[in-house]
Amino acid sequence: MRRYLILPLLIALFSLAGCAATLPQRGTGDLGVVIERATGSIQVVGTTNRTRLGQITGLGDLSHASVNYSRDERYAYVFGRDGGLTKVDLLEMRIVKRVIQSGNSIGGAISQDGRFVAASNYTPGGVRIFNAETLDLVADIPSADRAGKSSKVVGLVDAPGNRFVFSLFEAGEIWVADMSAPSGLAVTKFEHIGKDPYDAMITADGRYYLAGLFGEDGLALLDMWNMEAGVKRVLNGYGKGEQQLPVYKMPHLEGWAATGNELLVPAVGRHEVLVIGMNNWKEVGRIPVHGQPVFVVARPDNRQVWVNFALPHNDTVQVIDVPSRTIIKTLKPGKAVLHMEFTPRGEQVWISVRDEDRVEVYDTGTFAKIKELPASKPSGIFFTPRAHRTGL
Repeated sequence: MRRYLILPLLIALFSLAGCAATLPQRGTGDLGVVIERATGSIQVVGTTNRTRLGQITGLGDLSHASVNYSRDERYAYVFGRDGGLTKVDLLEMRIVKRVIQSGNSIGGAISQDGRFVAASNYTPGGVRIFNAETLDLVADIPSADRAGKSSKVVGLVDAPGNRFVFSLFEAGEIWVADMSAPSGLAVTKFEHIGKDPYDAMITADGRYYLAGLFGEDGLALLDMWNMEAGVKRVLNGYGKGEQQLPVYKMPHLEGWAATGNELLVPAVGRHEVLVIGMNNWKEVGRIPVHGQPVFVVARPDNRQVWVNFALPHNDTVQVIDVPSRTIIKTLKPGKAVLHMEFTPRGEQVWISVRDEDRVEVYDTGTFAKIKELPASKPSGIFFTPRAHRTGL
């Protein structure tokens, strides 16, 4: 009788050994995700050896996808354009759960304590907040103004104190959703912040939230330490007297570059990067660049800022030396450079080249290309250390 009990035990042990061989132990801090927008899939990559580790399919429309991470870096939350929110296990290379939470989603954020995941929506508008563990709906915040008209929600970021901050495009408002309130949710609304806020960012310390305005030259600034002071307009009329060019692609403000006491931001409809002094929030300089900037991203040490561009200049990346405010390198990775992501300490940058189906990796000291990785129409690149940075 004992012989019959040993056999199932041996089978179980061999099965476990087979799982270990299929899924080797691995830390999460070296991992990242490359969005493959055409196939509704993501690649899981390792940054140290610049390798493709696996592919996960079935994530829906990823034409404007973004990613947040759980605080242990194991799970990626992928926000798709079709309203899909997908929780992915990076170690087991599988989808944990997928929900369709709207008709058209534009991104998301994860709370400071990692308990809540929020999605911002174009259709039907509003923000929906989910339990990060189960993806059960926790709160639904419609984005209706005083007249009852719904707005597209943009610029959703996390802020200290388990808060989410976002902007309403049509209404011209900024809202703060506080998930630490005794009721479980409290929303503070700031009206008349400017015309058509199209995207926003929050500084790395979580203090200043800035929304870019498409309908007028300027930015809307909210000091999260002093919300009673309301929203302040900065850089008002920075393009006064100048003809704005047609805008082929809206800048993305998640990648604004805060470098010491200065902020480098893309100028809408201009071939310029604006330099803002953060002590008084006034313009202190402009840097002419190759085209209309889309992402303006600082290397982690803040010495360099890398810029990519909208059509017809989207085959180019330029590198700005921050102290001199000059272009020190112009690269031509290929057609449709969509995104750039630095390794955690900034020795490399990964660049997606959508129309040539590859990701290129560059040394940020020598500017030499050190690796190419095949990918199907790659767009966003997101590394797991984002889990520990406010606003990403």
